[in-house]
Amino acid sequence: MTAFLDERPKPVRSLSRFLTFALIVVIGVSGLAARLFYLQIVDGGRLATLAVHNRTVLEAIRSPRGLIYDRYGRPLVTNVPTFVVKLRPSDMTVEQRPVVVDRLAALLGMPAADINATIDGNPGSTFDLVRIASDVDVPTARLISEAGDDLPGVEVDVEARREYADGPLMSQILGYSGPVSGGQLATLKALGYLPDDLIGKAGVEEVYETQLRGTYGSESVEQDASGRRTQVLQTVTPPKPGDSLTLTIDTTDQQQAQKALIWAMKTVGLKRGVVIAMNPQTGEILAMVSLPTYDNNQFAKGISNADYAKLLNNPDKPLLNHAIQEHFPPGSTYKLVTGTGVLADKKITDKTKIQTHPYLTLGSTRFYDWNHMGFGSCTIYCGFGHSSDTFFFQMAGKLGIDRLGYWAKQYGFGQLTGVDLPNEVPGIVPTNQWKQGTLGDQIFPGEVYQAGIGQGYDVVTPLQLINAYATLANGGTVYQPQVVHDIVGPDGTVVRPFAPKVLHKMAVAPNVLRIMRNAARNVVLLRHTYNLVDMPIKIAGKSGTAEFGTRDSKGRLPFHSWFVGFVPKDPKHGSFNNADSQLVVLAFAYDSRTKGNVGTEIVKYFFQLHFGIKHDYRLPNLLHRGNFYQSN
Repeated sequence: MTAFLDERPKPVRSLSRFLTFALIVVIGVSGLAARLFYLQIVDGGRLATLAVHNRTVLEAIRSPRGLIYDRYGRPLVTNVPTFVVKLRPSDMTVEQRPVVVDRLAALLGMPAADINATIDGNPGSTFDLVRIASDVDVPTARLISEAGDDLPGVEVDVEARREYADGPLMSQILGYSGPVSGGQLATLKALGYLPDDLIGKAGVEEVYETQLRGTYGSESVEQDASGRRTQVLQTVTPPKPGDSLTLTIDTTDQQQAQKALIWAMKTVGLKRGVVIAMNPQTGEILAMVSLPTYDNNQFAKGISNADYAKLLNNPDKPLLNHAIQEHFPPGSTYKLVTGTGVLADKKITDKTKIQTHPYLTLGSTRFYDWNHMGFGSCTIYCGFGHSSDTFFFQMAGKLGIDRLGYWAKQYGFGQLTGVDLPNEVPGIVPTNQWKQGTLGDQIFPGEVYQAGIGQGYDVVTPLQLINAYATLANGGTVYQPQVVHDIVGPDGTVVRPFAPKVLHKMAVAPNVLRIMRNAARNVVLLRHTYNLVDMPIKIAGKSGTAEFGTRDSKGRLPFHSWFVGFVPKDPKHGSFNNADSQLVVLAFAYDSRTKGNVGTEIVKYFFQLHFGIKHDYRLPNLLHRGNFYQSN
């Protein structure tokens, strides 16, 4: 009854609208079906291939880094397998990062701030792996590997780590390898270096990086959607291992040099020191010790920011190789230059006698001899043997600053030795041109006097100084010092054999150097070096004290101590008339201020150890602190 009472008009359905909608649906479905047929049947093969390519990438295969041996084949640097934790920043969201970093920090036992700093300092893109920790122990590596989705972007890899057999003993020579920096990557990326790569950072690891690194290979790797590798498909190019190095260093000599230096540093309380031993006939460095030093294994294992900051902030600069990367006034050891110059320029002969004095006067300034008394009438043998300052003031005056500078450069001062170690400094040889260009003034007569005894503007590296005395000992050939003897290929063949490298030959008569060698012997015979003459080997050399810094309450300056000594080829019966020495040794003691010359005592102890001398000739009473010399 109700239905009949509903008198509202009924809707009229349009047949044309329905047919239009149906046609649109049919056309759309037909288009999709046609496209699907094309993609699956017509173009299916190409897309399948493209899909495979999208999940297949080429990755580098790292080449084994070359090993390093001492001159007798003793392994100094080897490669050991180790777990490394890396992180790909793009695989985690901004919200996930703090959680991942905190979990990693807890697992690795390192500050979260260090991990964040490493990520932010990544030299590559966010899609590149960042090295977070090296030398991770097995249980920790397993925990991180099993964490899976809880640590997105984190990977555990197996790599070879450098292991340095003697740690601090060889650190200044060997250096270490560490993560490539952003600045380095900018220039090295074209050579195949990766953002998470390791590179030589100091020592021969840095200088011979190209030879040690070898050539990386490549492999085709399948990855899943998250970028993790699922399988290796094939090796495209095999890696070529790096070459190995045989050093000129004798581990025994290195140990003996370190032992002698540590003894003196503990006895005196020295903060810095250097000992170098060389073969004057070839330029081979047999030992090079610079203290304080560091343990390069710390860097190989991944040094913490806190430990690195301690090394950087240490005022005694353990990261510097003080043998080549710092220069100091040479003191009386530089009298070798002055003596050679006056003989070669015929200002005197070895028979000429010069009256020494307690002091010389220039204007109102007195220039004192170190003993404040002088030594009377002296030849070059007496003047050099007693290290008379007033003798060499007069010799410097006869030469003038420019001829003094000429002979200094003949010995290799004021220029790089070219040693195959990084960051060598050249030192300074003052001349009129140098002072005018540097300070805008001329050299004054008093400065000539000071230059003649190795004070004033003269500064040298320990390596330059020993190389100069090696030149005296070998008869006038300035060799380039070397620490790498041979480069050896992966198959054991010698790629580059050792060859002495002559920088130049001194333009001096052999007789001049013979006179200076015997003058150096006279230093020992006159007991200027106390009981060094009593040793059962023949030693010639020169000590020196070099003032620096600020005067104390009594007006005295602190000073460094030097000694350079060499022996003939036959240490017991040889003659210094011959230029056949095969061993020269230098010791440098920074801010020594001892009663006697601590450099002499260090070299003496080294000779005892080296030649197996049982009697102990050291004189510890000479190593008491004080300031007994103004200069000598």
